[in-house]
Amino acid sequence: MPNLVSVEECERFTVREVHDLYRQYVNASQVNLMTSFGFGRELVESAEGAYLTLRDGRRVLDLTGGVGVLNHGHNHPRIVAARQRFAERRRMEVHKTYFSPYLAALGHNLAQLLPGDLSMSFLPNSGAEAVEGAVKLAYKYHGGRRGTILRADCGFHGKLLGSGGLTGQPHFNFPTIPGIVPFTYGDLDSVRSAIGRHPGDVYALIVEPFSASTIQWCDEDFLRGVRELCDRHDIVLIFDEIYTGWGKTGSLFYFMRYPDLIPDVLTTSKSFGGGKSSISAFVARKPVFRRAYDNLTDALLQSTSTTYYGMGEECVTAIEAINIVVQDDYPARARELERVLEPALNRLAKEHPEAVGRVAGAGALWGVHIDGGPKILDLVARLAPAGMARDPRFKAKLVTCAVINALYRDHDIFTYYTLNGLNPLIIGPSLVTDPADAQRAVDALDKVLGQGLTRLVTRFVTQKVGSLW
Repeated sequence: MPNLVSVEECERFTVREVHDLYRQYVNASQVNLMTSFGFGRELVESAEGAYLTLRDGRRVLDLTGGVGVLNHGHNHPRIVAARQRFAERRRMEVHKTYFSPYLAALGHNLAQLLPGDLSMSFLPNSGAEAVEGAVKLAYKYHGGRRGTILRADCGFHGKLLGSGGLTGQPHFNFPTIPGIVPFTYGDLDSVRSAIGRHPGDVYALIVEPFSASTIQWCDEDFLRGVRELCDRHDIVLIFDEIYTGWGKTGSLFYFMRYPDLIPDVLTTSKSFGGGKSSISAFVARKPVFRRAYDNLTDALLQSTSTTYYGMGEECVTAIEAINIVVQDDYPARARELERVLEPALNRLAKEHPEAVGRVAGAGALWGVHIDGGPKILDLVARLAPAGMARDPRFKAKLVTCAVINALYRDHDIFTYYTLNGLNPLIIGPSLVTDPADAQRAVDALDKVLGQGLTRLVTRFVTQKVGSLW
């Protein structure tokens, strides 16, 4: 008999046992990377709301927001109850030849909340799948007669072969879909130029109205200008709000702060699943969807792209998650957190100009760009392994990691930095976070920066920093 581990046994693992199994069966470098921070050296016993409780009893304020997944916080009681009720009643999970009332209701709810005729939904598992489904829809809309797709130079759309090619990261060295042409984020002339270089051949343009990985956003003039250009050239306009949807930036979706601005396709995921379900969606305008798939020949073409499309428990979870967003007014909660974070972070930037280069954000999603750093960084960079030394962002990453490490070790506050763009430290609390906790976090960051970057980096470098990259 194989030596299989039971659920009960794995829940009794020590952190050393977990690390050893990761090294053997998952990724040894992942262990080296994460344990270079203060976290990764202990296990979480439970999670509720905005807090993690570790096995040693420490309570950690989680300001990562699950990197966009946890607008509802950890283990929201209504979402947990909905999933338990579904299981207790032994509802059917998935079957392609029986219609699902849960899928039907979820599609209805999405159409009720989104503007215009954004009403035709498809429900795969991940954000990257939603992006690829949206791109396939746009390609099919044009019957395969066009071959160019435009994407922003800083966009993040996933890491599958297609979505990875649409992501503006130079280290994505895998094959991808053909015809990808970049434009400069927020620059309408750059979009015009890209269209002009490929007359009559652009089938889609994909853009994040708010770039969560770089903490920058498109202004209203750019978004309306792109909409007009896409209308003029019959280009399918895709807005990617996988991270920023469901209230995160202070409106239900970022683009909805601008009346009558409607993309042809919207992608969403992350908090769409309430922090408990892996589900995503792309929602298309009816004319776009109908031309692509609304015929007997192609009606099942997109639904064969994933086995788990519209899985019952995932749909139930998303239905409950959306209802909570609306009933508890999550956009207003994000704006309430913004009223704390915006002035406090800007004050912090003025008081620590040697450390903070820029603060930017909206709602409950803010980036703090940690700049500068001590002379010791020059020595560390010279002595670092070749891969690290070649990274032009090495110093910024190291200083930011040192701040994250101090926040976690000294103040039990969990933050992260983005891997894309300029690597800001992210404060992105769940929308169930008490504004007083947000203020406490900024006060803690003030104390950390008050130690000086030299002290912070010196401390951090002694903690196995060689395994960071």
